[in-house]
Amino acid sequence: MSRRASLPGASELFRLTSSPASPAIERPAAPAPAEPLPKKSADADQLSRAAARSGSGRTKHDAKITVYVSGDELLAMEQTRLNLRAKHNLVVDRGRLVREAVAVLIADFDQRGEDSVLVQRLQAMEEEGGTEG
Repeated sequence: MSRRASLPGASELFRLTSSPASPAIERPAAPAPAEPLPKKSADADQLSRAAARSGSGRTKHDAKITVYVSGDELLAMEQTRLNLRAKHNLVVDRGRLVREAVAVLIADFDQRGEDSVLVQRLQAMEEEGGTEG
């Protein structure tokens, strides 16, 4: 008798568990169309474009970057992630947190340009002589 455990193969692990024609799964009805919105001013239109930019959430991404952070930055990110979970019932991973932060900064930059948080912080770093690479 072999002492090796018998494990299922890939075809058993990744098999379909229900047929597409199964009546057990009901799809929710499409939501009713929203009422038309009143006309927007130029400022409101610019704000809505900026608000439309958001993190991509949990989707398959086709590009990857590696970002190095300090131990303090990683700790702050983890504390923020846990805070979002505890106080706001939002469960997010580090990747989504970073994607959302990037989307917010870019939207602010698109909307405010030179007065954006990104430009102000980068200019302050330049004045201090700090470089980031």
